[in-house]
Amino acid sequence: MEASLGEIPFGIDFHPSKELVAVSLITGDLHLYKYNTDNSSLQRCLDLHAHAESCRTVRFINGGQAVATGSKDCSILATDVETGSVIARLENAHENAINSLINLTESTVATGDDEGCIKVWDTRQRSCSGSINAHEDYISDMNFVPDSMKLLTTSGDGTLSVCNLRTYKVQTRSEFSEDELSSVVVMKNGRKVICGSQGGTLLLYSWGFFKDCSDRFVDLSPNSVEAMLKLDEDRLITGSENGLISLVGILPNRIIQPIAEHSEYPVEGLAFSHDRRFLGSISHDQMLKLWDLNEILQGSENAAKGQDASSDSDSDGMDVDDNPSHSKKGTKTKNANKGGAGFSGSNNFFADL
Repeated sequence: MEASLGEIPFGIDFHPSKELVAVSLITGDLHLYKYNTDNSSLQRCLDLHAHAESCRTVRFINGGQAVATGSKDCSILATDVETGSVIARLENAHENAINSLINLTESTVATGDDEGCIKVWDTRQRSCSGSINAHEDYISDMNFVPDSMKLLTTSGDGTLSVCNLRTYKVQTRSEFSEDELSSVVVMKNGRKVICGSQGGTLLLYSWGFFKDCSDRFVDLSPNSVEAMLKLDEDRLITGSENGLISLVGILPNRIIQPIAEHSEYPVEGLAFSHDRRFLGSISHDQMLKLWDLNEILQGSENAAKGQDASSDSDSDGMDVDDNPSHSKKGTKTKNANKGGAGFSGSNNFFADL
């Protein structure tokens, strides 16, 4: 299934229970599409000019009742999924352009901006719970680990940060990796953290040993890894700047197989449908494509899926310093198109229009 978007897309997300997919565009527009699993069709059901500048990130929130978008214009918008009406808007949510947004819990989300600031928002109380100056460049990706209340973040400054959401402090930060880091996933039942990079190398960190990576996988280089999705504890899916979508095994590290080619342009984003039947991809070719996972993964199930956990160990000491020094800022220029305990706070969030 595919649909022409008409403009370059920046963000993609699937509804948590319905056959809906949201896409945010460089024009500031938000599109919602309904997909039909029977006749393989995509039908646009919402076209909203959500922001004055590029709409860089999109997520369904509040159990799918609303969809939230973050923009280069520093605002956050909440839109009703059923009616398409604006629920609320927060102008100047950040001092700098918003580049990333993820769900934390049913009622909390996190946003990251172009200067490395992360904010946590309570969508019911409509307040900012806290903020963390985690990086020195744009936030490229975030991954929440609920058991430990840690937020893992990657940045254009070439570092991985571990943020404690109970104290709103950076618990530890990796050394500078020479390349901008673009994406992050947690695998091997929480024992491994995988980061994608602009140079195409995957950096593997062992949990608790974040100062330096324990392994590097270079077979995807020199093409930048723009997006990653965890398929299971042993395999992930990558989207690269050459348009290829690949199935990659972790420990042992190998490209199991290329599973799709979106286009010759960079893959900007990847997402799973709520039932994991479809993989959604967006690219600079201005197309939204939905791939049947059962079809594209056929033939890969017989491949070996992993090794004994003994290969995961590191020799360095635990690094959980609560006052990490700022790592050297990356020399790469950022993408020109992107840019107390518990959750409580008082800053106004999504002020009613």
